[in-house]
Amino acid sequence: MVYNVIAAISKNGGIGYKGDLPWRLKNEMNYFNKMTTQVKSTDKKNAVIMGRLTWQSIPDKFRPLKDRLNVVISKTLHSVPEGVLLYPELYKAVEDLSLKENIEKIWVIGGSFLYNEAIKDENCKNLYITKIDQEFTCDTFFPTIDPKLFIEIDDPEVSKGNMNENGITYEFKVYKRK
Repeated sequence: MVYNVIAAISKNGGIGYKGDLPWRLKNEMNYFNKMTTQVKSTDKKNAVIMGRLTWQSIPDKFRPLKDRLNVVISKTLHSVPEGVLLYPELYKAVEDLSLKENIEKIWVIGGSFLYNEAIKDENCKNLYITKIDQEFTCDTFFPTIDPKLFIEIDDPEVSKGNMNENGITYEFKVYKRK
């Protein structure tokens, strides 16, 4: 089964700082929720795959992310709440999720280690990137998107043009594997 990556990335390539997002963008978070939640078939839902640190960075009141099957990739975590799946490796999670008839789309939502692994995997077909037009202090970064592997495309489900929120300009971009 193919899967997608979704991430918000600052101008300097940052995606996080001290286990949190370096920005507060409500509309961007709404976009993330819409993209990872919406399904065409009402009897299905999407899966979101994340690393242990991403899982732990989600505030308890929002964990697990609702209306999605939450999947955590970790070799050190030994338990997760009921209804959340735990795998030691990304490929095994994708393999198992592809066999579940109730899963419509699979999204990798972070962090840096999983993003690095995903963009090298041929099964990762699309990158949904929010490009934030500002530099932030970050300690976690998104890998460089290789233009030899990915080309920017138009997706009718994704708004075009610059958005502005809290004095921060950003834009939604979609890249498809060549």
